[in-house]
This record gives sequence, structure tokens and C-alpha cells, in this order.
Amino acid sequence: MHPVAHPRPLGWKAECAQTLQIAGPLALANVLQMLTYAVDVIFIARLGTAELAASSLVISILGTLVWSLHGLGGAVAPVIAAELGARAPALRAVRRSVRMALWLAVISGLVVMGLLSQGPALMRLTGQDPALIELAQRYNMVLLWCVVPMVMASVLRNFVSALGRPVLATIITGLSVLVNATGNYMLVFGNWGAPAMGLEGAALATIISALFVLAAYIVAIRLDPRLARYRVFGRFWRPDWQRLWQLLRIGLPISATILAEASVFGAAAFLMGRIGADELAAHTLALNIASFAFQVPQGVAQATAIRVGYYFGAREPVGLARAGWAGIVMGTAFMLLTALAMLLAPQHLLALYIDPWDPANAGLVAMASTYLMVGAAFQLFDGMQVVGAGALRGLQDTRVPMWFALFAYWVPGFGLAVGLGFFTALKGLGVWIGLAVGLVFASALLLSRWHRRERLGLVPR
Repeated sequence: MHPVAHPRPLGWKAECAQTLQIAGPLALANVLQMLTYAVDVIFIARLGTAELAASSLVISILGTLVWSLHGLGGAVAPVIAAELGARAPALRAVRRSVRMALWLAVISGLVVMGLLSQGPALMRLTGQDPALIELAQRYNMVLLWCVVPMVMASVLRNFVSALGRPVLATIITGLSVLVNATGNYMLVFGNWGAPAMGLEGAALATIISALFVLAAYIVAIRLDPRLARYRVFGRFWRPDWQRLWQLLRIGLPISATILAEASVFGAAAFLMGRIGADELAAHTLALNIASFAFQVPQGVAQATAIRVGYYFGAREPVGLARAGWAGIVMGTAFMLLTALAMLLAPQHLLALYIDPWDPANAGLVAMASTYLMVGAAFQLFDGMQVVGAGALRGLQDTRVPMWFALFAYWVPGFGLAVGLGFFTALKGLGVWIGLAVGLVFASALLLSRWHRRERLGLVPR
């Protein structure tokens, strides 16, 4: 069913069903995307602890910047949804929105590539081990070429999802996992006659996977009748400055919000690197598991932004409220389950990456398990804040949430991480406690704003 097929508010049960219809494929696509990253970790971990630590430093920078660009391009989803809610099918408006979002993807992607080329300098400034920096630089200078195709594909993913084809994201991402795994198998260790390239091979496999995803979206859009009629690739050279400004006005705060959160976790990797290579490796493993769990409420948040955006365009405050609260409840409920899994079975979760029962891994497993205990504590708040932010994005309210995020993650969050990590005996555990506190503050501020949306004049009448 088309996600914007209902011009009037739905009941709670029907609204939850509509949200799940979009969120399910997107959440699965998010998990599969994380699996792509996990494949890299699995292969790189077999090269050695130093290679794993070096790659985590690079990913902490690249992942932070690329994730923020996904937010910039992601502004197209609530804009499309509002256009559809106001006057579906809105062919011209949707086409112009997607075209300008692709422009932003290319321009911002090139800027980020330039920033990434300076990654080793940042590592030196933060006092990382020179041997790790040398390994990281080899990986980084190849990997940065994946940025532009990744961000362009993200825009197209938002387009197909807002138009009721989120399952395409699932299928394409699933295929990309196979492409990436095959590339790693061939290029990291030199199987099937390919050269053994080590870290550079893992980076090249990521580039191949990113190009495959972009090409797959282009083909799928051209072949699907519902999507093809929008002709989003037609007259690609024609600017629409008003629409570009609208996307920037909504998207830049989203990008900054994501950057605020992602950079805190990236900075945490640098803090761990200062504490020790073993702590950094344990942090990488625990954070990968927590990130897997986060992908489901992230999918719910993306669906909630679309559903709320549709009602925002249709000027339906009742439907808007139901869509937002339905998403928040569903995202939080799922994170309760993942928190229990982290508390009750940390070793089984770590078995996705390493053998937790090998005595050689005992120290790494002990540290990672401790971090997962804190990770379980902030799962609920992580689910609340991401879906709350998604609901507000559906209202095209992004500037104030940006300031909330900057404060929450960097003042109480990072401040406590530094204080506990370096000035107490907690060390790595203290860093994770700081991250949890930042999420608690963010969720409280965002949910308060969503609750007061009508009093703040965010809801159209």
C-alpha cells in the first residue's frame, strides 16, 4: 500500500500498521547496512588488533561525516511527504526536490572528501600512536572515494521510501552485503586469484559496494512505473534555487544534529585510543553491537518523519500526533528488547565478531562486556531521541533540535566522558557512562519539544 494513501487521520492500530509498513523494510535495510560495516570489521580483525584499531580511527571520522551528509540529503523525505500530503502526486515538486538533493549530495560529498584527506593530521593532533596513523592513512586514502556514491544513493533511498517502495532499499542493501563480502574475501587476503591488499583491499571492496548500490537504485527507479513517472534524472542540470534553499534550511540542522551525535561517538574512539589499543578494540566491538540495535529505531524514525510529514502537508494535526507518538512508542519498545539482550547475553553478541571463549580474547571480552552493560542502559534513551527527532523533522522543525543535540552530546555527554575516562579509575567505562548521559539529555529535550509542538506553533492549522 502507498504510504500516503489516506487523506484523513487513521486510528492508532492502522497508523501503527502504516508506520511499520515503511519502517520494517527501512529498519532491515539499516541492519543490512550495518552488516556491510560488520563484514569489514570481521575481515580486518583477522589482519590483527593494530589493523582493527587503525580502521576504527578512520571510520570514526568518515562515518561521522558521511552520516551527517545522509542527514542533509535526508531532508528530501519530509519535503516530499509534505508535497504528497498537500497535493499528490506532485510530480514536478517531487522531481525538483530530488534533483536538488542530488546536487547537494555531489557538492557536499566532494567537500567531505577534501576534509577526509586531512584525517591523518587530526590523528596526530589527538596524540594517536604513529604506527596506527601510518596504517590508518593507507586505509583512509582509498576509502574516501566511496563518499559521493554513498550520499547520492542515500538521497535515492529517501525518494523510493517516501513514494512507498521502501522494500527496494532492503533488497539493494542486502545485495550490497554480498558484493562487499565478496570483495573483502578476494581483496583482503588475495583469494580467487586477486592480489592480497590487506587494509587497502577492504577499502576498495567498500568503494565497489557503494557504486553497486548507486547503480542499483538508478536501475530500480527507471524500471518501477510509480517511480519512473517522476523522471527524477531528467534535466539534471536545471537548478531550482528556491527548492535548494528549502532543503538546506531543513537539512543543514539535521546534518549538524547527526554530526553532534556521531562526532561524540567518533571522539570517544579517540579517547579510547589515548587510553590504550585494547580499550579501543573493545570499544569498537561493543559500539558495533549497539549500532546494530540502533538501526531499527532509526528505521522507525525515518518512517515517522515521512508519516508526520504527510500529515503536516495535509494540515491534519490529529493524524500528525498519532503518527509521531506511534513511532516513539514502537522505537522505544524495540530498544527495551535489545537492552535485555545486552545484559543477559553479551558473549553471544560478541561472538558475531570474535571467539569470546578463546582465552586469548579474555581481556578484550571482559572490557567489551562491561561497555555493553552501559550500552544496555542507554538503549531506551537512544530509541526515544532518534524517533523524537524524526517526528520533529516531519514538522520540518530542525533548528532547535540541532541546538538540543549540540548541548546534550557535547556538554553533559562528552564532558562527563572526559572527566570519568581520564580523571577517575573508570577509564573506558567512564567514557561510556558519559555517552549514556548525553543520550538521556537529548531524549528528554526532544520529547519535551514534541509534546509541546502545538503550544510552540509547530503544527499547521
